[in-house]
Amino acid sequence: MGPTDSTSASAPARTPSGSARSSSRRTSGADVPPVSVLHAVQPGEGGVARVVVDLVRAQLGAGLRVAVACPPGSALAEAVRAEGAALFDWRAGRDPGPRLVRETRDLAAVIRTVRPELVHAHSAKAGLCARLALRGRVPTVYQPHAWSFEAVDGTVGALARRWEVWAARWTHRIVCVSEAERRTGETAGVRAPWSVIHNGVDVARFAPDGPAETGNDGGPTVVCVGRLCRQKGQDVLLSAWPAVLEQVPTACLVLVGDGPDGERLRASAPPSVRFTGNVDDTAPWYRAADLVVLPSRWEGMALAPLEAMASGRPVVVTDVDGARESLPPGHEPLCLVPPEDPAALATAVGRLLGGPERRRAMGREAHEHVLSRFDVRRTGAAVADVYRELAGVRCTEHREPISS
Repeated sequence: MGPTDSTSASAPARTPSGSARSSSRRTSGADVPPVSVLHAVQPGEGGVARVVVDLVRAQLGAGLRVAVACPPGSALAEAVRAEGAALFDWRAGRDPGPRLVRETRDLAAVIRTVRPELVHAHSAKAGLCARLALRGRVPTVYQPHAWSFEAVDGTVGALARRWEVWAARWTHRIVCVSEAERRTGETAGVRAPWSVIHNGVDVARFAPDGPAETGNDGGPTVVCVGRLCRQKGQDVLLSAWPAVLEQVPTACLVLVGDGPDGERLRASAPPSVRFTGNVDDTAPWYRAADLVVLPSRWEGMALAPLEAMASGRPVVVTDVDGARESLPPGHEPLCLVPPEDPAALATAVGRLLGGPERRRAMGREAHEHVLSRFDVRRTGAAVADVYRELAGVRCTEHREPISS
């Protein structure tokens, strides 16, 4: 199949009353040739979006016809348009709610339009709507990017777990980004064919040499990259920060990103903490860092630590799914702490900030580790193998990176 057209298409949206609402471009099944892969994605920001953009870029390069359904106006939508994949507006929120039926119908309309050989649903909401719309009629890959039931407690958490168990019957393959994420799903009772494909990063983009933001001239700089939300645990880092300053009074902390907790975090932060808001390119901030910290409450396998290590920076991360698998051998004692433990986090951060030579050596080891194990080309090749196995979708240009 030839590469996809560099045009953006919008499936007809529907108002709550059910009447069709016109869009800038109307499409029908006859207008769009069948595509190899449809990526259904919600959210359209953050790490999930970066993973999808990398896959889309690789798949277009391999000659596939690729379409993406995602929230309009999102960072993902803009990136997909720039890459040249077919883009379909899918107005879906993050959480299930009263709009779920409409969101599922809208996604089903996109699927009918593009007639994909395979659907790849990313994260819980897309996995919910895509599997309800398809019910196994088209080869379906579901990639949780961290399980939804880890984010909620009580009745909601139990319902999320029950849904994942039930929906596995309509899933031809669940792709987990770490062995730990797979084990979490199995422990919850999810029974499905599994593939574990580690996240990868563009090692050229996050190379140690390159433009850097201005850090802290008077002392070491700690950087945390991530959406400002409960999952990423910036509140735990701010709770730990006074104890870090007791050990290294000249340190500064930079929180890169924005999100629903931004206002609350800014109100509680001392003067030594800087907030950048959303940035177009995080690589210069990794290069400005002496140490990168991600104190997440849950993950599948976080991208930020991989990007930091590709940039030659050591990391401190919480012991959630994927963290141990992402670290270089021997780094766990210094770099891994329990989640929601400000005291342990402060001790680990202070210890590394106080040892610049050790920090630099660990950064070099981290860089080599990512080059050898987490190159995004390796991820793309593994996903291509899954597609080929399930639907005969060929990705002939995918190649494993050559080991040095």
